[in-house]
Formats: sequence, structure tokens, C-alpha cells
Amino acid sequence: MQDTDDPNDFTSMPQRTVFFVSDGTGITAETFGNAILAQFEAKTRMVRLPFVDTVDKAHQVVRQINHAAELDGSRPIVFTTLVNMEVLEVIQGSCNGMLLDMFGMFVHPLEQELQIKSNHRIGRFSDASKSKEYQNRIEAINFSLAHDDGQSNRDLEQSDVILVGVSRSGKTPTSLYLAMQYGLKASNYPLIPEDFDRRQLPPALVPHKAKIFGLTIQPERLSEIRNERRPHSKYASLENCRNEVAEAEAMMRRTGIRWLSTTTKSIEEIATTILQEIHPGRLEY
Repeated sequence: MQDTDDPNDFTSMPQRTVFFVSDGTGITAETFGNAILAQFEAKTRMVRLPFVDTVDKAHQVVRQINHAAELDGSRPIVFTTLVNMEVLEVIQGSCNGMLLDMFGMFVHPLEQELQIKSNHRIGRFSDASKSKEYQNRIEAINFSLAHDDGQSNRDLEQSDVILVGVSRSGKTPTSLYLAMQYGLKASNYPLIPEDFDRRQLPPALVPHKAKIFGLTIQPERLSEIRNERRPHSKYASLENCRNEVAEAEAMMRRTGIRWLSTTTKSIEEIATTILQEIHPGRLEY
């Protein structure tokens, strides 16, 4: 009989509600909070509460947190990136959760160290219309969409990175992540049987070899992904996937292209490896 009191039994753990509270989008609080929570095998229910920018909204948040505490029978965990001190003080003074004020943890010590006050700006792009970085991101996203899957050779020299690999190896999501997260103009090209027959890269890519990075994937996983899109097709067959992956990897080795397998890696890990290898001339955060 299984001991349900085993502290290592994940299914027996009580659920904890986790709140991400921000006067902006909440993306920073959620990203940072999830990175910390990933260190623990805990059952959690995530609640993002963005745009909490008034005292009235702060009181609504307190009621929601305290209600969760009553339902769960345990203190919710509350990650905040609140800039407005009036709003923060309402939550600090009234909520029955474990409050982790991330700006308080880091901004105030930095103010002392740098001997300057922070600008207490809400959000990363508080006025997008005046943010050159934001506009550059939009331009990078549009560029990456226009150059997805080899759609266009125009302005290819403007690419910060060009991803190559067989169809469904992760090129498109990685390109968009690089554009959205770092403002990079990322193109991507599929390697197809005609390229394998010629034993050469697509001609349009040859002048830009220094910017090329290859993605590959285990054939078994590739077959699973393709079968979701075109079940029982030659395109998705394991034999075809094995052949395409082998040919693509041989071409990358032959042409000296840097590459990695995406099989077990997240988009963030793939992007970080690409940045380490390609060293694009500009990065925006």
C-alpha cells in the first residue's frame, strides 16, 4: 500500500496558488517567478494579475489573494514587480500571502550602490511610440515573418542570423523568438531533397555563410511532429525523416555550418546557443 504521507510523493502535495502581480504586463514577475519555482517540485496554480496600477485595484488583488488562502488552507506565494508605492503598500499591509517584492529586493540596493534613484518606470516599454528599441523589435518581427521558410531572398544580407534545417525542426519558432526577445532579424530556410541532390546549400544562402546556423532533430521525434500535421504521409514516415536528417547533418558537416539538435531543448536554450555561436552585432533587451 502506498504511503500517501511520503514527502517525495508529488501527487500528495497540497496545491499552492502563485500570484504574479504587476502594474505593467506581469511578464517580468512571471518569468522570474517561474524560474525560481522551477527549482521546486511543487503543485501550483498560476494567476497573473497585470495592470494593477491603482489603490482600488490593489484592494481587489488583496481580496483575491486572501480568498485563495482560505480555499487552499495555505499562504499563496505572491511575486510582485510593482513600481507604485501606494499600490504596493496596500498589498504589503493586507494580503495573507508570502510576498516577494522583486523590485524591492534589487532596485533599492542598486539605488544605494549607484547613488542614484531609479526612474520607477512601469513596464519595459512605457511609451512604445517613443521607444526606438520597441520599433526595432516590430521591424525585426516583420522581417522574420517575411523571410520565414525561405519565402523571400530580398534583403537577405540584412539578416542577423539565418537558420537552416529540415522542415519542422524548430526554425520558425526560434526565428520569431530571436526577433521578439532580442530584436534580431532572423531568416530561416528549409533544406529540401533538391538541396541534398545538389549536395549544396541553397544558392541564395552561400554568400551569407557566416550568419548561418543549423538545426537538426532526432528522426523519431521529427516523424511524430510531422504525423500531427500530415498523418501517414511519406513526408512524415520514419524512413523519410531518417533520410532527410542524415542528409541535412552531412551537408552541415561538409559546409562547416555550426548546428545543434533541438530534440530535447527549449526555444530559449536554442536561442542562447545561437547567440553564443553567431555573435550578432546588436542585441536588444
